[in-house]
Amino acid sequence: MNRYPLWKYLLVGISLILAIVYSLPNVFGESPAVQISTSKNHVQIDTGLLERVEEGLKQEGITYDAIYLDASGIKVRFANPDTQIKAKDVLGQMLGSDYVIALNLLSESPGWLTSIGALPMYLGLDLRGGVHFLLEVDMNAALTQAAERYVGDFRSAFRKDKISYQGISREGQTVLIRFTSAEEIAKAERIINRDFPDLTIKETVNGGETIVAASLSPVAQKRIQDFALKQNIQTLHNRINELGVAEPIIQQQGANRVVVQLPGVQDTAKAKEILGRTATLEIRMVDEEKSDAVTLENAAKGQVPFGTEFFVDRNGQPLLVKKSVVLTGDYITDAGPGLDQQSGGSVVHVTLDGRGAGIFKQVTRENVGKRMAILLIERGEAEVITAPVIREEIGGGRVQISGMANIKEATDVALLLRAGALAAPMDIIEERTVGPSMGEENIKRGMDSVLWGFAAIAIFMIAYYMLFGTVSVLALGINLLLLVAILSMLQATLTLPGLAAVALTLGMAIDANVLINERIREELRNGNTPQASIHAGYSRAWDTILDSNVTTLIAGLALFMFGSGPVKGFAVVHVLGILTSMFSAVMVSRAIVNGIYGYRRKLTKLSIG
Repeated sequence: MNRYPLWKYLLVGISLILAIVYSLPNVFGESPAVQISTSKNHVQIDTGLLERVEEGLKQEGITYDAIYLDASGIKVRFANPDTQIKAKDVLGQMLGSDYVIALNLLSESPGWLTSIGALPMYLGLDLRGGVHFLLEVDMNAALTQAAERYVGDFRSAFRKDKISYQGISREGQTVLIRFTSAEEIAKAERIINRDFPDLTIKETVNGGETIVAASLSPVAQKRIQDFALKQNIQTLHNRINELGVAEPIIQQQGANRVVVQLPGVQDTAKAKEILGRTATLEIRMVDEEKSDAVTLENAAKGQVPFGTEFFVDRNGQPLLVKKSVVLTGDYITDAGPGLDQQSGGSVVHVTLDGRGAGIFKQVTRENVGKRMAILLIERGEAEVITAPVIREEIGGGRVQISGMANIKEATDVALLLRAGALAAPMDIIEERTVGPSMGEENIKRGMDSVLWGFAAIAIFMIAYYMLFGTVSVLALGINLLLLVAILSMLQATLTLPGLAAVALTLGMAIDANVLINERIREELRNGNTPQASIHAGYSRAWDTILDSNVTTLIAGLALFMFGSGPVKGFAVVHVLGILTSMFSAVMVSRAIVNGIYGYRRKLTKLSIG
């Protein structure tokens, strides 16, 4: 009657083993470390640099626990944060500006645990420490950028319909088009009204010219500003996720501000670099008419012809590139690394949207035999990646960017392009750092509340229900183990509200065992045999346990769906805790009770108080 089939015992046993294994990484904790990486293509991180770092630390008398080289750079572990900060200063002076020296926290889990994917839980800003930023989006710049895009769009549209005009320029957020013919003005305004409905038009006469001023309508301005804010939030999400910052919090605050929290990041300068490091492409034409040897030589000395910019490509060749932008990264929908089938070199495959594909096709058709420069713009600095000769018209929206130094650079460039450029500039107006010591204090208080709550429950249950109370406490401990293991496997972020949810889960989980134990007592008082009472107690209490937990689960899911920040962190742990408590309170506790009493045929008494 009270014996589980073998598969149920195996399920409980396997669950317990997995819970122990995947909870273990949280026991080992984290150690302060320094990570050495670089964002420059010509700088290599190899065993030679590793030896140089070791020698530099030894000369300064700085002891370290471990040093190793992996795919993300060189990592050096230290015994305490003071040594970590001292080592960062020493390495920064020794290695110079070519390298990024960042403070980090590394798990001390053994290698065999890491190899099977057993990782510690992520800790939120309030537990682990980290950096908090409040950024403000420059909405005027978003409108100015939109107006600048219309300048190029007008040129393309007028060229296509063969409309003559004297010139196009931008003043602030207004595009000015100069005409001398009333007929051309009528045709241009018809095209603007048809293809650019967001613009309002106003005519003014200046001497012998008529100036058509096109500006954004108030509705369009509001839409562009909202889009800029949302695009910046998405770009920050992409950029931070691509660079491996665990579980960032990026939220809108008000009409033009964004809150960014990066748990575990101790280095504010490094965090600023992560936030600001976005890149985009610009495709421009090389000025072939001014690219003679004398002009290039003068341009190298600073005498750059009007309307051009001077660059030196990766092969050391000087170039004069027109300032007029043919195509920008705004039209990119996807980017990925790859290999050139002919040369075997590393490339980036870029996919353009429909509009971008049309512009690119037209430009390549009109400039066959000329060179097109592809520029990567990062942190305000432009670099010519490659400047190939256009051999034929290129359609389909697929562009291959060659000139990558290696597959790592191709991957990095693809990640940056996928993340996109910021739709509008942002300024950091507030920043603060939450130190690890404050996080440790929060962890200690949170763990104390959980442990004291567990101890109080255990004393009450054992005293009131005796052996069955002991079984309930054991099931409760397994429930806590399962919850920690699932949070670790999901790599969920544990915050201070999450710790509060753990404490709440313990109280709710023991409630199910109280229902079962009281039901067994009631069956014994009604004259049933001990074995029948155990069976009836578990089976009849199940409906009540299920109803109460499902209603609480619905509330937890609502908090998760509609909450944000700390509320969502509470809801995640709360929902997972309900699921683990139902499993442990019913299945695990009964497996233990069946192991104790199930084999006894002549059972006369139960130790249930």
